[in-house]
Amino acid sequence: MPQLVNGVWEKGDIAASEIKGGAFHREPTRFRDWITPDGAPDENGRPTLPASAGRYHLYVSYLCPWASRTLIVRALKGLEGVIGMSAAEPVLGEDGWVYGEEQDGGPRVGRFRHHYSLYTASDPTYTGKVSVPVLWDREEGRIVNNESADIIRILNSAFDGLTGNRLDLYPKPLRPEIDRWNELVYTTVNNGVYRCGFAKSQASYDEAFEALFATLDRLEERLSASRYLAGEHLTEADWRLFVTLVRFDAAYHGAFKCNLRRIEDYPNLSAYLRELYQWPGIRDTVKIDDIKAGYYTNPAINPTLIVPKGPALDFDRPHDRDRLPGKGIWQRA
Repeated sequence: MPQLVNGVWEKGDIAASEIKGGAFHREPTRFRDWITPDGAPDENGRPTLPASAGRYHLYVSYLCPWASRTLIVRALKGLEGVIGMSAAEPVLGEDGWVYGEEQDGGPRVGRFRHHYSLYTASDPTYTGKVSVPVLWDREEGRIVNNESADIIRILNSAFDGLTGNRLDLYPKPLRPEIDRWNELVYTTVNNGVYRCGFAKSQASYDEAFEALFATLDRLEERLSASRYLAGEHLTEADWRLFVTLVRFDAAYHGAFKCNLRRIEDYPNLSAYLRELYQWPGIRDTVKIDDIKAGYYTNPAINPTLIVPKGPALDFDRPHDRDRLPGKGIWQRA
């Protein structure tokens, strides 16, 4: 994969560095600092950064499901005026993520177009994968966090004092159930589609494929009787699943060979997907043309680079999820 080695950009095949024994193994993220309302040390005594309007910026791609998690929470929490956002071009080429227009990284970094500039500014000798999303500190000129699971938790609570938005996507009473679904969905669905798409052996592909569709079948059953994954409240678990579901029929079904069934073939999953897509502010975080362009122009999975014209998708069709009891998003006390 194109990556940084001791701070120098090296070109290569996408995902090559994450293939071991014919199977795809996602490289862990490296930047894991935190933001709190007042910047006080956390419960383990580790320093944090204070919430501040205009100080932080999100660098994303509409192609990437991990980045889309952060866009969704930014929208739900009303943070558009507090945290800026820039989206890279959808095609991930030999130069990695690239921005169509020059970005201003703040006084310590200046202007740039290559996403890896954020990594070398944060660590001049960085070696490893250069990924989105990135939560960037314009004041200190460094990456705060590049782990999407962390970033959505930061956005969920750190800036409430600035916005007055009390929606809680990770309420304490539901955390065990949220964590249980997150673990299953991440392993077999979010990452499972990549394990199918980037597999280099039949055995690795078969294992990932079977686990993926076993979980989709389980989710279909769950959503036949439950409005959302954790029950009556819409939580981060639902949005973490949504970002894969909304890409599935357009990209993963074809490009990643996840073709036993489409999401459209699951009555409950497809209705659930439409309900979430129609939630206020969410459709603007989804760009199907970018998604198709990004996945189908990856030569490792589609050597012809031909982007398909279909499928026809209609996420605005009515859904029947109102038949199940639901209370929407939890409000923090």
